[in-house]
Amino acid sequence: MKLKGSAWIAWIFLLPSLLTIGLVIFYPLAKEIRYSFTDQGQISFQHYIELFGSFFSSNSVFRDVMFQTVAWTVINLFLQFTIGLVLALLLHRIRKGRTIYQTLLMIPWVVPSFVGAYAWLWLVHDRFGFMNQALHKVRLPIFHWLDDGTITMLLVIMVNVWIGVPFMMITFLSGLRSIPTSLYEAARIEGASSWQQLTHITLPLLRPVAATATALGMIWTFNMFNVIYIVSSGGPANSTETLITYTYQEAFQNGNIGVASTYGVVILSFLIAFTLYYQRVLKANQNEGMYY
Repeated sequence: MKLKGSAWIAWIFLLPSLLTIGLVIFYPLAKEIRYSFTDQGQISFQHYIELFGSFFSSNSVFRDVMFQTVAWTVINLFLQFTIGLVLALLLHRIRKGRTIYQTLLMIPWVVPSFVGAYAWLWLVHDRFGFMNQALHKVRLPIFHWLDDGTITMLLVIMVNVWIGVPFMMITFLSGLRSIPTSLYEAARIEGASSWQQLTHITLPLLRPVAATATALGMIWTFNMFNVIYIVSSGGPANSTETLITYTYQEAFQNGNIGVASTYGVVILSFLIAFTLYYQRVLKANQNEGMYY
């Protein structure tokens, strides 16, 4: 390829960034894909055959972890979306003290996720946690929050929702502020109720923003490691394991680099498929938004 004029200068400035991206992202990715197809130094599909072949067995860890990952992602995304939208609608109506409320609600997002996870872990500590201290004050027996699989999963979901809601809230709030007030004024003149304004103006015009927020929230939730690992470490009895935490366990606790790499490739494949699908959804929403 022959560079015209001063185009080679641009490539010189881009070269450090391209080298960094290649070394930090593409080289490890290529090694991971290679390890997933390697069995005892030989090129093999054995890891994939065992992984997907065990899906329908009665004690398939991969199937259980897969279903837990889907449940974890869907429940988190639904709660973050719903609570974030409700808070954004409330903040949009508030005039006095809006900045203070918005700042306070943004704290879980500003604080690093591992700090928030440790704070919640301390709250449910068996002996010193606030939850059990409160139960003790009212003469109720203390509760071992991390001993039951269902309770632990609900707790981990609650922590992740607490961390993720501010992003949804601020995204929806930005979308609400971009909607022309003249549309609401015209609707009120026509006698539209608040519910009709919400369903026929607010929600349709928020659709492109909602699609983007949902896509980002899904990717972040699907790949969330800090919260699960810090609060429950995937336990008890793998009841809170997701694909990302189980990949870590196979690689760094069990030493199964090939199996862990296979899980990594599966995760990457899911995210690529979801991203391609959502690009089509975003494009459709953008085109539809032009008609409002």
